[in-house]
Amino acid sequence: MGIVLAFSGGLDTSFCVPYLREKFDLPVYTVTVDTGGSADLSTLRSRSQDLGAEKHFHIDARAELYDEYLKYLIMGNVLRGGVYPLCVGAERVIQAREVVNIARETNASAIAHGSTGAGNDQVRFDSVVQLLADDLELITPIRDEGLTRDYTTQFLRERGFDVPEKTSRYSINEGLWGTTIGGQETLGTIDPLPDDAYPNTASISEAPDRGVEIHLHFREGLPIALNESELAPVELITQLDEIGSAHGIGRNIHIGDTILGLKGRIGFEAPAPLILITAHRELEKLVLTKWQRYQKDQLSDFYGMLLHEGHYYDPVMRDIEALMISSQYVVTGTIIVRLHKGNIQVQGCESPYSMFDTGVATYGEETALWNGADARSFSKLNGLQSYLAHKVRSTS
Repeated sequence: MGIVLAFSGGLDTSFCVPYLREKFDLPVYTVTVDTGGSADLSTLRSRSQDLGAEKHFHIDARAELYDEYLKYLIMGNVLRGGVYPLCVGAERVIQAREVVNIARETNASAIAHGSTGAGNDQVRFDSVVQLLADDLELITPIRDEGLTRDYTTQFLRERGFDVPEKTSRYSINEGLWGTTIGGQETLGTIDPLPDDAYPNTASISEAPDRGVEIHLHFREGLPIALNESELAPVELITQLDEIGSAHGIGRNIHIGDTILGLKGRIGFEAPAPLILITAHRELEKLVLTKWQRYQKDQLSDFYGMLLHEGHYYDPVMRDIEALMISSQYVVTGTIIVRLHKGNIQVQGCESPYSMFDTGVATYGEETALWNGADARSFSKLNGLQSYLAHKVRSTS
């Protein structure tokens, strides 16, 4: 018997360890599911032990995160609101799943997490736990008791536990697909985050005056190489993130609709996702038909919304993934991207499946498959319905 706690080592989950032990008089097992955060294993294990946890589990899920979730966000060019690359939504699903696995392994009677009652993470965690472990009690003290960050900070300090000042000022979630930042500024809609709130990326003023040009190579819709080096997906994303961070790439603030129906605002830095999606989208323009891109874009946006809102296990997600995979077999090629002081500029791309066929026509100049009379007739027919509608409505 015991309580398995999803543990990040941040303020909220640090609070939960001594709180749960005191309230329930049960051993607490902490579980960190590594989805790309910067905290190392020894630091998290020490933090868990110092807080009084019975045992700490550390699971490296970065490869699974990419294989099961992130690759579809690349295929779909998924940016919520056209801005935000879903840094957190996919992580929470796999984290909750692995926490359930540890609960089974330890014969725990309950699962706990440190989400508040106002955010999206509570829904994502709860949805997965309900699906996979509805026989276990779910304990969420911060949500259920409406506890503030000031309260949890004071609780820990009264018991002699260290709480870094920045931890109490900003809620930071680092992962393979980007970092989100919440703080006083994001509670409103007008104030920007200060430069020092962003933990990894250089500010525009700090970025080098000379940018850098990189070559990204894709095969069937997925990145396989950076410049001339073939890399495993996690390593490629990590290296691309480091390059982009040095040039101030990926900082932004997103306002969006939360699962609960509120408007929410969050800061983020996500160099690698924004570079990859920008490059992939440009390659798709070269090799897919306009109707392929149109249909895929609609479904990809829907896919991102469902993932964001905790519906990963709905069967429709597998259906959309099948369409994405089908669309990507020609999305192979090389994209040249320039990074300079926060800007991502596609310089050019090429593909063996390019539909840019100058043998048929050169845009705005010459044609090989039709003549001027054909073009005149097409233009007339193309506007026929608009002409008929205008004619009948302007005389009535």
